[in-house]
Amino acid sequence: MGATGDGRRDDEPRRPYRGARRFLRALPPLVIAGGVVFDLSTPPQFTAAPMFSAAPLIAAPFFSTLTTLLTGIAAVLACLGLHAYNGTLTEVSSLTEALTVVTVSALGLLINRVVRISGERLASARVIAETAQKAVLPTPAERIGGLHCAARYEAAQADAFIGGDLFAVQDTPHGVRLVVGDVRGKGLEAVEAVAVVIGAFREAAEQERTLEGVAQRLERALAREGTRRHGLDAFEGFTTAVLAEVPPGAGVVRIVNRGHPPPLLLRANGGLETLEPGEAALPLGMGELAAWPDRADERAYPPGATLLLYTDGLSEARNAQGVFYDPAERLAGRIFPGPEELLDALVDDVRRHTGGGATDDMALLAVSRPTSGQPERRRTMPVVPPGGGRRHQP
Repeated sequence: MGATGDGRRDDEPRRPYRGARRFLRALPPLVIAGGVVFDLSTPPQFTAAPMFSAAPLIAAPFFSTLTTLLTGIAAVLACLGLHAYNGTLTEVSSLTEALTVVTVSALGLLINRVVRISGERLASARVIAETAQKAVLPTPAERIGGLHCAARYEAAQADAFIGGDLFAVQDTPHGVRLVVGDVRGKGLEAVEAVAVVIGAFREAAEQERTLEGVAQRLERALAREGTRRHGLDAFEGFTTAVLAEVPPGAGVVRIVNRGHPPPLLLRANGGLETLEPGEAALPLGMGELAAWPDRADERAYPPGATLLLYTDGLSEARNAQGVFYDPAERLAGRIFPGPEELLDALVDDVRRHTGGGATDDMALLAVSRPTSGQPERRRTMPVVPPGGGRRHQP
C-alpha cells in the first residue's frame, strides 16, 4: 500500500466500506437473535415471525446461496423452537407463521440466484469493456524512442472504462508522435469516433512527413466518418485534439493544436510553461466551416523536461464552490521522478479538489525527455505542499 500526497494511505477510503460489510455479515444472525429475544420477552400474542422472515431476505443479495439457505433454515428452526417452547406448536397460527417463514426463505433463495446471475453478467460486461479499452486505447510502453511515457484514462462514470477521450503514442521515422483528443458526445458513437481517430493517427504518423500532414489526414478521416452518421452528429460532430512531435535528437517539440487545452511543459527545475498555440484553430471535423493550413509551433524541449497533454476533464474539474482546477497553478514548482509519478499525483490532487465528484472523463499523457546520466529517482514534491492548496478546498 502506498501513501497519497496528503499522507493518507491509499486504502483508507475503503475502510468505511469494510465496516459496512462486517455489519451486513452480522445482520442476519442479529435479526434472528433479536427475534428470539423479542418472542421470549413479550406475551404469547406477540410474534417475532416478521423478523425471522426478514433474515433470509437480508442475506439473499449479499451472501452466497449456501449462506442464504442456512439463514433460512435457522429462521425456520427458531420459529418452530419458540412455538414448541411456548407450547403452541400445534396451533394453526403457529403453523401459518412457520409456513410464512419457509415461503419467504424460498423467495430469498430465488432472489439470491437472480442477483448471482446479474453479478456474473455485470462482471462479464466489465471484462468486455476493459478488453475494448485496451484494444482501442492500449497503454503506451514506458519507453518509446528514448522518451519516458505514462498515460491515464479516468472515467467520470463508475465502472465505465472508455468514452470520448483518447490518447496515442507512436514511434515513427520522423520522431515520436503523440495525440490527445476529446470527441464530442458520449456513448458508442463517441467510442466509434475514438477508434477512427486513433486508427487514422497511427497510419498517418508513419506515412506523413510533417505533423501538419498528420492533422490533415485526421481531418479527412473524420469527414468520411461524418458522412456515415445521421441526425445532429452528421453536422456537429467534431474532435478537439493536440498533436505533438519530438524529432530524434533535436531538443524541440512541435505542436499542432486544434481547439484543445494547451499542453504544459514541466522543466527539471520545477519551472512550468503553458504551450499556447501561436494561432487559434478549429477542432478536427469542422473543416467545412473554415479552412487554412495547419502550422506547427516549435518549442524548446530541454533534457529533464516533461510534456503533459490532457483533456478538458482535467481543466474543467470543479470543487464544491464551482472553482475550476488549474493544472498550471497546481503543478508549478513541483518536481517528480518521472511521468508515472506525475500522473499519480495529478489524479490524486484532482480527486481531492472535486471531492471525488468528477463530471467528465479525463485522459492524461505525460512524456519525459531524460537527461544524460540522470539518476533513476529524482527528488519528489507533492502536488499540494503541506498546508497549501486550501484555497481550492470546500
